[in-house]
Amino acid sequence: MTEPLEELYAHANGTHVVVVGGGVSGLVAALECAKVGMRVTVLEADDRAGGVLRAGEVDGVVLDLGAESFATRGGAVRRLVEELGLGDDVVAPAPGGAWVAGLPGIGAAPLPKGGVLGIPANPFADDVRRILGWGGAWRAYLDRLRPVLTIGHAHSLGRLVRTRLGAKALDRLVAPVTSGVYSAHPDDIDPDVAAPGLNAALTRTGSLTGAVAAVVGERTAAPGGAVLGIRGGMARLADALVDRLAVLGGDVRTGVAATALERAGGGWRVHVAGDDAPLDAGLVVIATSEAAARSLIAPHADGLAAAPARPGPEVEIVTLVLDAPQLDARPRGTGVLTVPGSHTAKALTHATAKWQWVADAAAGRHVVRVSFGTQGEAPATAALDDDAAAALALAEASALLGVALPASALRGAARARYTQAQPAATLGLRAATDEARAAIRAVDGLGAVGAWLSGTGLAQVVPDAAAEAERLRRGALFS
Repeated sequence: MTEPLEELYAHANGTHVVVVGGGVSGLVAALECAKVGMRVTVLEADDRAGGVLRAGEVDGVVLDLGAESFATRGGAVRRLVEELGLGDDVVAPAPGGAWVAGLPGIGAAPLPKGGVLGIPANPFADDVRRILGWGGAWRAYLDRLRPVLTIGHAHSLGRLVRTRLGAKALDRLVAPVTSGVYSAHPDDIDPDVAAPGLNAALTRTGSLTGAVAAVVGERTAAPGGAVLGIRGGMARLADALVDRLAVLGGDVRTGVAATALERAGGGWRVHVAGDDAPLDAGLVVIATSEAAARSLIAPHADGLAAAPARPGPEVEIVTLVLDAPQLDARPRGTGVLTVPGSHTAKALTHATAKWQWVADAAAGRHVVRVSFGTQGEAPATAALDDDAAAALALAEASALLGVALPASALRGAARARYTQAQPAATLGLRAATDEARAAIRAVDGLGAVGAWLSGTGLAQVVPDAAAEAERLRRGALFS
C-alpha cells in the first residue's frame, strides 16, 4: 500500500543529503531532493557555486565568462528557467550565423547553412563551393556516385566524411565544427551520438550527402542556432538555484572541499579539508569533475577505476571589451570557427552581435569571447599572465574578424579556465559511461551526476541530474 504523503515527507525530513560539488548538476540534484523535504547540504570547493555558469565584471559590464546559452532540445533547461522565475528574461540570439576562418586561399567565409555537423547536403551549393572550390565540390559529389552504403553504420565521423566526401570537406567544414563545439577531432566523434538518425538515413539513402538531406529536410537555420540565453547572463540561473535552495532550507557551503567518503552505519560520512568536522548523511550525490568523482567513489564501487581513462580537454575563454566602432558592421556574423591548425584560437563569439542584452549593456563598446584549447592541446594562454593572454586574444580576434584591432581598443579583459568533460559523442564513451553508472548505482545511497556522465551542455546535464536525484530520493522515501 502506498504510504500517505505526510508520512513520506516525514520520512524525507529525516534524510540528510550531502551533495559534493556546487556546479549546475549538483545544484539541480540538491533542488530535487530539497523539494520533497530532505535536508540538503551542498559542498563546493570553489569560492562560488555555479561551475561553468560564471559571471564577471569587465570594464563595468557584467558578462558571462563561462557558458553563455543553453540548447533548446528536450526542453528541460527551459522548464527549469521558468520554474525559477526567469522565464520572462529568456532571449534568442540574433540571426547571422557563424563563419569559418583559416581557409586556404580565401581566408574566411560563412559556414554553410542546412548541414549536419558541417556536412553539406549539396556540395554544389554556393556557400559550400565557396569553401571547397570546384575540385573539392566535385570530390564531395562522388559520394553520390560511389557504391551505395547498403549498411550505413559508421563508427567514426572523420573516417566516414574522409571516405565519402574527401579531405577538403573534412578539414574545412566538419573539423571546425567538432573542434569548436566538442573540442575534439572528427575521427574521435561517434555519429550515433553527435548526429542521431544520420546512420539510419545512410542506410536508407545510400550516400552521406543524401543522408544529410534526409535528416535536415527543409531546415535552413545556421549551425548552432537552436540555443537561447538569459538577459543579464546565464550565471543568473546558478544564482536562482542557490536562492531557491535557501528558501527550501538548503545549505550551500563554498570553499569547502570533500576529501573522502566512508560508510557510517546505514549511511555515509563525508570528510572535508581543513578543520571542519565531517558530515553524516543518508544519501550522497557526487557532482564534481570526473577525476575528483572517481577518486571519492572508487573505494566503494566495485569495478570503477580511480582515475579517468582519458582526461577531458582544458579550455580557456578570454572575454574582451573593446572600443572598436569598426566592429559595428558585424563583419563576420555572430561568431567564427577555425580550421584546426590555422589559428591559435579555436573559436570566437562576437557577443554584442549575438545578444542584444550584451549590446545594450556594453553601451557602444563591443564584447568578444575568444576560446582556446582542444583535446590533446593545452590552451595557448595556459602559461601566460593576464596581460599577455588578453594581448593574444586581441590579436586572434583581429585575425578572425578580419578587422584591425589595436591595443588601444582594449578596454578590459577577463579569463576563465575549466576542464571540459569528455564530449558525450567521443567514440566508446557511451559504453564506458554505462559501465561507470552501473558500478555507482550498485552502491546503496550513493549517486553521481555531472557532464562526465551525462555529456556536456546544460541540455544534457540538467535532466540527467534531476533523474539521478529522483532515483536516490525514491529509494530513500520508499525504503
